[in-house]
Amino acid sequence: MRTFERSLPMSLLKAREAVMKKFIPHLRAHDLSPQQWRVLRALYDSPAGLEMSALSERCFLLMPSLSRIIQNLAARELVMRRIAEHDQRCSIISLHAQGRRLVELMAPESEARYTHITAVFGYGKLELLYELLDELVEKLEAAEQEHHPSSHELLD
Repeated sequence: MRTFERSLPMSLLKAREAVMKKFIPHLRAHDLSPQQWRVLRALYDSPAGLEMSALSERCFLLMPSLSRIIQNLAARELVMRRIAEHDQRCSIISLHAQGRRLVELMAPESEARYTHITAVFGYGKLELLYELLDELVEKLEAAEQEHHPSSHELLD
């Protein structure tokens, strides 16, 4: 068995913690958790809003956690929930005007932190890291599909 320090999940978590140390003080100054910020950022990039399930997938949050986050953000009037026209069981979550203003207020400081990370690590290396991580995800998902095709793929 490989050493604990050289396990891929531990290396990814270690890198995540190092990066988040740069962002967490800024989030706390605005009374936000990293998970709440992910939700606000995802919604900012989706002006029409997102269904809860799509938001859950996009933010890598389990539905029970996301439900609590949405309740909190809605109580703070940062997000709003509406019923989907096509399915009364689905909720569409979108940014409230106040939520949009908060993201825009926080964006310059967030970008400054990205600029710092880029300066410390190097633009080329950071872009390569993004590409390698994307490739890792793609290859693992493709391998999963080869070993466990979905039911509709079995019917083709």
